[in-house]
Formats: sequence, C-alpha cells, structure tokens
Amino acid sequence: MTKRLLMTAAVLALVAAACGGANEPTGADETTTAAPAAGESVDETTTGSVAAPAIGVLPEGPSALDTSSSPEFPEPLIDPAEIISGGPPPDGIPPLDEPVFIDVADALEIFEPAEAVVALEIDGEAKAYPVQIMIWHEIVNDEVGGVPVSVTYCPLCNSAVTYRREIRGVETTFGTSGRLFASALVMYDRATETMWTHFDGRAVVGLLAGEQLEAIPSPLLSWQDFADAYPTGKVLDPEATGFSRAYGRNPYFGYDDAETEPFLFTGITDPRAASKDRIVGVEIGDEAIAFALDAISDGEAKATNYQFADTDLVLLWKSGQATALEADGIEGGRDVGSVGVFLSTMEGRQLTFEAEGDGFRDAETGSLWNVAGEATEGDLAGSRLERVNHLDTFWFAWATYQPGSDLVEAP
Repeated sequence: MTKRLLMTAAVLALVAAACGGANEPTGADETTTAAPAAGESVDETTTGSVAAPAIGVLPEGPSALDTSSSPEFPEPLIDPAEIISGGPPPDGIPPLDEPVFIDVADALEIFEPAEAVVALEIDGEAKAYPVQIMIWHEIVNDEVGGVPVSVTYCPLCNSAVTYRREIRGVETTFGTSGRLFASALVMYDRATETMWTHFDGRAVVGLLAGEQLEAIPSPLLSWQDFADAYPTGKVLDPEATGFSRAYGRNPYFGYDDAETEPFLFTGITDPRAASKDRIVGVEIGDEAIAFALDAISDGEAKATNYQFADTDLVLLWKSGQATALEADGIEGGRDVGSVGVFLSTMEGRQLTFEAEGDGFRDAETGSLWNVAGEATEGDLAGSRLERVNHLDTFWFAWATYQPGSDLVEAP
C-alpha cells in the first residue's frame, strides 16, 4: 500500500474515532446554542454594503451549515464549492467548552518534556493546551486574563491560532463545522452559524461573511519550555475533558512527511518548497513572509535577527519540541524545536541576539533570554520582549492564504 493510501486510511480512521460516541459528556449536545459571533474574508471581495454593522448586534437568518447560498448572506469570500466535507458532522470532532486546568507544578510528570503545547499568556495569566488533547478536539473555548478566547489547532495544516471570541462586541463560542478549506479546519460561530477559516480568522460564508477575528499570539512550545517559562501557569487536564479519547496517541501517524501530500487538498501548491515543508509565517500589516524551518534552526538554539516591513524582529529557535504528527505517540516524533518571534527593541533600545547554549544573549546588555522572550539573567532580568504573532505551519497552507509571500530559505 502506498504512503498516500496509508495516510488516507489513517485520517479516515480518525474521523470514525472522533465521531464515536464513547463516553460523551453528560448533557453535551451537538447543536449547542450560543452566545454571539464574528469573522472576515480570504480574498478581497467586497459585499457592496454601505451601512456599518451595529455594535452589539448580530444578524439573524439562515445557517451556513445548512446552505452555502442565501439572498440574506453577504457575498462569500471564497467559492463555497471549495469548502468540502472532511467526514464528521458539525462538532463531530467536539470542542471543549468547559475546559478544566491543573497547576503546572502538579502536572510535570503527566506530560512528556518534548511534547508540544499551545502556549497562551494574557495579562499575566498563562495556560498550556497540550496538542495531545487539541488533536482530538481542535477548539477550546476559554477565558484567559479576562479575555474570551477560542484556542484552535488544525492537525492537517499543523497550525495553532487563538482568537478573541467576540464579534461586534458580542461574545460567542466556536465549533468545528466538519468541513475543510484547502485541507484546513473550517470553524463556525454558534451565534449565527457562519463559517470561518481557522488559518486567518475570516468569516467566509454566511451572515457574517466579511468579518475578521482578532488573533492573539499562541506559539507551539515544548511542555518543558512552557513549564520552565511559566512555573505558576496552568495546563489543560486530560483527565477532565468529559470525553474518552486516546490522548497521547497521534491519530495522524506518519502525516508529518514532506514526501506526502496533504489530505483532501485540491489547490495548486507553490513549487518553491515541498507542500509539507515546515515554515514559520509572519504577517505585519499588508506584508507577509515565511521562513523555512531549516533556515532559522541549528544545534541547540539559534537567533535570527531580521528586519521586515520596517520592523526589527528576532526569531528565537530552540531544540526540544517533537512533532506531534509523525510517530504513533505525540512525543515520539523528530525534534523540530520551538520558535518565538518578537520585536527586538526594549524601551526604545535595539537589541541584537545570538544563541548561547540552549538560550540567547543580547549583545547590548549581556542579558540571557529564553525562547519565551523573557530575560532570565542580567540587567534586563524579568523583562519580556513583545511577541509578534506567527504561525508554525506547513508550506502548502501558508502559500494558500499568503500567495506570493516571500520565502527565506536556508543557504
């Protein structure tokens, strides 16, 4: 059997597992009613409407889960025919709407040091969302630092993105639609049941087409790096999700393989890199750039000082994070490392970084920094660099949403 057939069989097996009714939470309903919602576009099509939407008011009307065309919908931002079924029904891959957390200090032995977590810190509150859980649920509706958020993870494009789950000043939650666009998760908001693309937070089909969610940086870090950087933080509890899933097992065994093509991807791939080559994507204003992972990684750690879109950046890479999508166990994949992208200025002072061991030192003050952008020793100890939103993802996904983006490759 070819690699591609094996991959397809593995993904279809996941669909069956995700939709299985094993120990579903009591009272959990697949059609959850909602609070409110939001979104925006994947192309620059405009709707021609003239009236600004009212703050605090969301439209009522047909669901985009039931129909992709209605005279009540604004112009869709992508061709609805390109949004295809991935197998499960809406919320067949069930989001977590009442997440339960435990202290990092009490969870050090629960997770393997190299396994990936989605890291989120808002206003001093830090939480980790282990990929071993996210891979089975894809969305966690939560609140961090007083901000309502939806933490999302798409296994098929290997990307974690967090959004503020407010639209026009109205709070809502998000679910999985069971559909894909360009082999990536399509979400829906539970207020209007508009469909949104996970990758860029745009409402593409439905009553809210044209809306845009606010993204909040949430990089993928190793569990060890998160625990070291946020010792008083919290982590999602795998024993309290309300679902029975094989947490710790990778249902996409072998998917992270640059010699294979993405599942149910019908687009045209950019030939500058293999579809599943790993990249780090950064968007500032209207400009976007991708860094090939092997261009910014080396040894134990590597710092890349880079100016882009008139902005001084530093990309910090540290070894120690396993890809969750290669081996049978989440922690068993090859080491792809963790990446942080930051503004390289501190209080108006330009800093220049270089790797030192598995950390980083700035030339200007001699302070030592970790991959989470915190100075742990030196004159700037306790200071944090301002994080720049970035995506750890596969090249095919970035090139779909950022066509023509510059690609920085290894020499």
